[in-house]
Amino acid sequence: HDANDSADDDFYSGGEAGLAASDDGDADYDFADHDSDDSPELLSHRQQQNYCILSEAGIKQRQEDDINRVSTVLSISKSEACALLRSYNWSVSKVHDEWFVDEERVRKVVGFPEKRIEMPNDRELACGICFENCPYASMSAAACGHPFCSVCWRGYISTAINDGPGCLMLRCPDPSCAAAVGQDMINSLANEEDKEKYGRYLRRSYIEDNRKTKWCPAPGCEYAVEFVVGSGSYDVNCNCSYGFCWNCTEEAHRPVDCATVSKWILKNSAESENMNWILANSKPCPKCKRPIEKNQGCMHITCTPPCKFEFCWLCLGSWSEHGERTGGFYACNRYEAARQEGAYDESERRREMAKNSLERYTHYYERWAANQSSRQKALGDLQSLQNDKLEKLSDIQSQPESQLKFIIEAWLQIVECRRVLKWTYAYGYYLPEHEHAKRQFFEYLQGEAESGLERLHQCAEKELQIYLEAESPSKDFNDFRTKLAGLTSVTRNYFENLVRALETGLNDVGPSTSQSTGIKNTTSKSLGGKSKTGKNRASAAGSKSGSSSRGVDDSNIWTCDQCTYVNPRSAKACQACDHQHR
Repeated sequence: HDANDSADDDFYSGGEAGLAASDDGDADYDFADHDSDDSPELLSHRQQQNYCILSEAGIKQRQEDDINRVSTVLSISKSEACALLRSYNWSVSKVHDEWFVDEERVRKVVGFPEKRIEMPNDRELACGICFENCPYASMSAAACGHPFCSVCWRGYISTAINDGPGCLMLRCPDPSCAAAVGQDMINSLANEEDKEKYGRYLRRSYIEDNRKTKWCPAPGCEYAVEFVVGSGSYDVNCNCSYGFCWNCTEEAHRPVDCATVSKWILKNSAESENMNWILANSKPCPKCKRPIEKNQGCMHITCTPPCKFEFCWLCLGSWSEHGERTGGFYACNRYEAARQEGAYDESERRREMAKNSLERYTHYYERWAANQSSRQKALGDLQSLQNDKLEKLSDIQSQPESQLKFIIEAWLQIVECRRVLKWTYAYGYYLPEHEHAKRQFFEYLQGEAESGLERLHQCAEKELQIYLEAESPSKDFNDFRTKLAGLTSVTRNYFENLVRALETGLNDVGPSTSQSTGIKNTTSKSLGGKSKTGKNRASAAGSKSGSSSRGVDDSNIWTCDQCTYVNPRSAKACQACDHQHR
């Protein structure tokens, strides 16, 4: 490479700066923990994200802050401020705008009389529900002044709360009155159980009615997420370890868009593939039309009871019309003659199409599911490592656990890369068949990603086991640290660039006029020119996917003997591990 080429389009490594790893393994890999408990480093990372995780206490505090702000600015009670915010989906700015434009209209909509009406100051008052005369002290009224006894109020409020979140918009029991019943009245009249339910509904309303907040969709999780809409990636990593997409609330699925995820999930759960399988692998009984699968044996088929119709598997004619003259039990002359005349062309074509479609779907689904399974296993291994293995390794190698976090970083990277790789198979399934250049280039990138990830996974799993089984500190442990940290950084950078490339629809790939790739020169350098797999790996990837060209210039790269990272020809030392080139 010349100077410009070296600085340009370093896709695999993400640039030399991105590979700098300190000898003690404390390099900042800028990678969020998707599947483990929070640490100070991860919390610091999350603060740079476009979202904020809210606990129950955090939700309550933010809600109180918003209520206090509106109450102070508009000079109204906290109960009235709470009702106002509920009516305008907890948007403080919207409340302020509407209030200052037309206060009277807002009061009418929400149910606030301009002046509070007091109850008649009589010794006894008639309750408007039970019509009993009750002492003044046991009567209560909303801002409208309609008096009801405490017993009736308590029953009215309890019924409303038990009916669900609609209690947040509770109005005066008088049928002709629209005055709001505020939180202050709930707190003074309801029993403890009802007050607790009302508080839960209020907190749920703060999250569910606010367009900037959502609950984490993980089962049993009580965290909420505040998101800055329009700020880039929709990926969210909750404190409960669950990663999801803010836009569609499905599990995190970059680089695939939400529409593709929706189609893929529907396809996995729908009956369409069952029907394709039936069409591809069975034939209907000519009499009762029940589908029958033939997996072995002769052509003489007998349908199951109560039909029991006997027919020929090939031509579907009655078996009573078959015998030695038609070919015996393993052939059918009638079928062969009819097929030559084109009688079965349409049905055979439909069956073949169904079989091809099913095989294609099965290919992508099995690999999608395999990576999901591998991710779950990696999560289990990570948990085991955090619970006991890291402490054991620390004792054996005589190093503090703080110096071993590079191993955790590697496993976190494996978990994240498994997720990305899983969704690339859904991406590949919906990639148009006619775009040969993009498909070939995608398969190359996917193959390189899988190879790099397998190398990292093997290093973190198999090579780590050697040091876990050692009886004394190993002299080459620092070499292992350097190698694993380098592979982690390289793999992370490659996958980040892979995600960006797929999210932009592989736009750098030029139009193709033949089966060979039509990849632009810049794309060859940026996406394939610095693979970490070397000549043999690139060649193998090319032959595997059947492409005639991958755009990789092997003469300008060399592979590091120590960490297998592929470096530009101009580099004297490995950019991943600093190993000198011979």
